[in-house]
Order: sequence, then structure tokens, then C-alpha cells
Amino acid sequence: MAGRWMDLGAFNARGLPGADALGVAIENMVTGIASPVESERGLAARLNYLTKTDAGYEAMDRAGIHVSPPRTLMAWLAEERIPNKANRGRLDAAYWDLRRRNVAADLKKRLNNNGRGTRIEINPVDQTRVEGRHQRDLSSRSLNVRGVWDRAVDAWMDDDVDELDAIWDDIIQDLGSEYDAYSNVSSVGWAA
Repeated sequence: MAGRWMDLGAFNARGLPGADALGVAIENMVTGIASPVESERGLAARLNYLTKTDAGYEAMDRAGIHVSPPRTLMAWLAEERIPNKANRGRLDAAYWDLRRRNVAADLKKRLNNNGRGTRIEINPVDQTRVEGRHQRDLSSRSLNVRGVWDRAVDAWMDDDVDELDAIWDDIIQDLGSEYDAYSNVSSVGWAA
């Protein structure tokens, strides 16, 4: 990871590594069912989404949902029985895992924007608690990013922090001599 701020917070600056902020920004693009899994509507919607395709059953398997006998799953779908709290948590995890996988291709397309890339805004670390003499003169930076989005989405999908970190280093190199000041940030945003 780039950055002289390896000890972020020593002077009370608040932020997170740019790679983490990039992952959070990608994750925030994934939308889905707003109703919580504890609600009748939220549970029914998740079960419906997960049982429509083989990929949904695979997601449930990855999440540790092994319903035996199969009629238990049928009872859940028919709303005759409610999964216990642990299984509701697993169903929610399976749902979001499947949503992430289903939207990955769309995210790549949106972020690549037919080769034009995506304009991002990088918000520097929060220095409001840093004593004046230790503050750095940093402002939000905006730049157009191309050529990294397929790698970034794949790394996000795989929870590959090292790859996201390498991608973040590639991105901030375009900031010129100030790149090092943005190795840790408050957030990353865009209008993709």
C-alpha cells in the first residue's frame, strides 16, 4: 500500500485505506430487497429469489443452508414454517452473495462506460480532530478512472484486499505528486 500514513490516527485523523473505501463504494452499488429478513415480506422475497435458479441453490449451499428433508424448504416457501434465526441469517447471506454475483457483470459495464471509464471523487481523511500544526492541506479530488474496473470488481467479488490495494495504488498515481496523501481516505464516490 502506498502511503506515509501507515499510522493513520496517530494525530487523530480518521479514514480508511483507499482499497477498503473502493470496496465499500462498489458494495454500495449493489441494491436489493430493502425489507429485513426477519419480516415476512423480506423472508419471502429472499426465498423466492434464491429458489428460482440453480445459482440460488448454490448460494444457499455456500451459506451453509442444508435443509433436510426437502419438504422443510417447501414449508418455508409456502410460509407454513419460519426458518430459525440462524437459518434466516444464512438466507440473508446467501441472498446478498447471489445479488453480488448477479450484478458483477453490470457493475463492470457501468464502471467501464464503453471505455470512457468513470469519474470518481476521492474524499481525504477527516482531519477535524487533528491539531492544526499536524494537519495536511488536502481537498477532495476528482479524476476519471479507466482500465481497472474489471479487475476491481473481480477483486471485490473475491474479497481480494491485496488486489484492491494494487488497483488503488494504480488509481492514485494519476494524482501526481500528491498521490501519497490519498492512500487513506474518508470515502470514494461516483455517479456510475
